[in-house]
Amino acid sequence: MRARRFTVEPGASILETLRAGGVDLPSSCEEGICGTCETRVLAGEPEHRDHVLTDDERAAGATMMLCVSRSRTPELVLDL
Repeated sequence: MRARRFTVEPGASILETLRAGGVDLPSSCEEGICGTCETRVLAGEPEHRDHVLTDDERAAGATMMLCVSRSRTPELVLDL
């Protein structure tokens, strides 16, 4: 798959933005409690808002929940 760029507007989730752009991703609760939308982070720093990852997993920044988490950096590269 080719690389694509998306801009996540204030008030929108990463998951909503990707779906609106035609990216089909799994999800279930959309509240950050189930882990279904967990996605690998290739670059950038996530701002974790989920209730799934441990403190150590959050600190590592290797994955994030797309339904509720945001980005602390201007760009976030995800393994979709």
